Parts: sequence; C-alpha cells; structure tokens
Amino acid sequence: MNISDLLGAVMQSGMAPSSDQRLKNALGGGGGNLLESLGGLLGGQPGGQQGGQQGGQQGEQQGGGLGDVLSGILGGGGGDLSSMLGDVLNQAGQAVGGKQNLALGGLGALAGALLGGGGKSLGGAFGGGVMALLGAMAFNALKGSGQSTGQVPLGLLEPQTEADQQELEQRAELVLKAMINAAKADGQIDQKEIQRIVGKLQEAGADAEGQSYVLTQMQKPLETEQLISAAGGQPELAAQLYAASLMAIEVDTPAEKAYLGELASGLGLTPAVILRIEQMVGLQPV
Repeated sequence: MNISDLLGAVMQSGMAPSSDQRLKNALGGGGGNLLESLGGLLGGQPGGQQGGQQGGQQGEQQGGGLGDVLSGILGGGGGDLSSMLGDVLNQAGQAVGGKQNLALGGLGALAGALLGGGGKSLGGAFGGGVMALLGAMAFNALKGSGQSTGQVPLGLLEPQTEADQQELEQRAELVLKAMINAAKADGQIDQKEIQRIVGKLQEAGADAEGQSYVLTQMQKPLETEQLISAAGGQPELAAQLYAASLMAIEVDTPAEKAYLGELASGLGLTPAVILRIEQMVGLQPV
C-alpha cells in the first residue's frame, strides 16, 4: 500500500469526530451546494464510485470551465468561504497553464466520498483528493500574505513526471505524520483509540503493512521539530501541514491548543494565514 492510499484510509477512518465535517467545510460544503456540485461535476457520485482523471476531464468539459461553473452556482466571488474553491481553481489554473493541469479528479473523488460515505476502493483516490484540497487551502491562505512563492502546491497540481509523483508521495507522508503527531498532542493515544483507528483502517482497505506503519507512528514520541524542519523554506508545505493537523484533532483541550501554537510558530506561519486556514475548516467565524 503506498502512502497516498494509506493517507486516504487514515482520513476515511475519521481521526477526530469532526474530521469529515472539516473536510466538507473546506470544500465549501457548509450549505451543501458546492460539495454536491463538485460530486456531480467531477464525477463523484454518492457512494464515491467515480472520480479520478475521468472526473477531472468531465469537469473541464463543462461550459465556462469548472471555476466559472462553481462561481455561478454560488453567486460569484467575494470572500465567502463557499466560493473559495472555485476562485482558487481559477487562479491556480491560470498559474499553471489551465485547469486541466490541476488534480480535479481527486477533488471529485473526495467530494463523492464525503457525500456517499466512500468505500474500500477509495483509499488512493481519497488520499489524492485530500492532498489536492490541502494544496488549494494553502494556495488560498498564502495568496497576498507576503509568504507565498506563487507556486501551486503539488497535490493541487497534477504530477507531470515520475519525480513529481515521488515528491507528492513524500509530502503525503509528511501530511500523514503531521496528523498522527497532532493526535498525540494531549498525551499518548490510548489503546481503545488505537483499536478504533486500526479497525477503521481495515474497513477502508489498508493492508497489514499500512496498519503496522500507522501503529508505529502512533507509538513514537512527538516529532514536531522534525516536521518543522522538513517544511523549512516551503510555506505552501507548511500551510498544508497545519491544515492537515486541524483535520486530526478537535482542538478542545489546552494541550491541543498549545501544540497548534507551537507548530504554527515553528512553521513560520503568520497570524493572518493561520486564521484563514482555521476559517476554512470551520474553527473560526468568517
């Protein structure tokens, strides 16, 4: 099982009670309109049985382009979070020579899975969708912040070469480690929680090697400094790691809040970027 598959399985397992809702919030799904439209436009159906590259091509074939369609559905741009993804896809597409170079199929698979619950076959597609969404969140949060390099993060950008694919897998592993690290922020993960997550991993199709990898990561001491070091000089990756961490915990204990503060400071994220990411997942009012 590769890392993208494992990331998808872990995210499907629901590391925190609010994980699914935060994904939906980031997709603009608070009112349901954008989430459902993504599921249809990109090939995701209830049950999550479609998506992938075919879904991305379907989205590109819609009149006016995907971003335009989404903006029309949601009444146009502005700062409202429900229009965030449509705006970001338009801007990111312009930066990379067209939205056909973006990972639209992954977003469609993610939307379809969130609408219909997903299934065992969705691990890789779900993981790819998570990386695309985290890339979109980072791109959005950093624009105009003075921290952005202007690059579209891998994940949102469809890998073009084998080297790109390998780098994306490395980033997916860092995202996975960031989520597990955050889950350990208020102490060791107890045995009951470990059993719940492993059971969910089995349901999502994770093989024995993948389950063993997650168990090993859960039993390690906190690796916050290693994560910070890995993202050094890469603000887009730093923003992705912070966003992923918010997907893994409730942020309802002093220890979790202190951990996030330490992580954000170490990653060098500005208060404005942090606030924007937290707004996207529904932790802060818009």
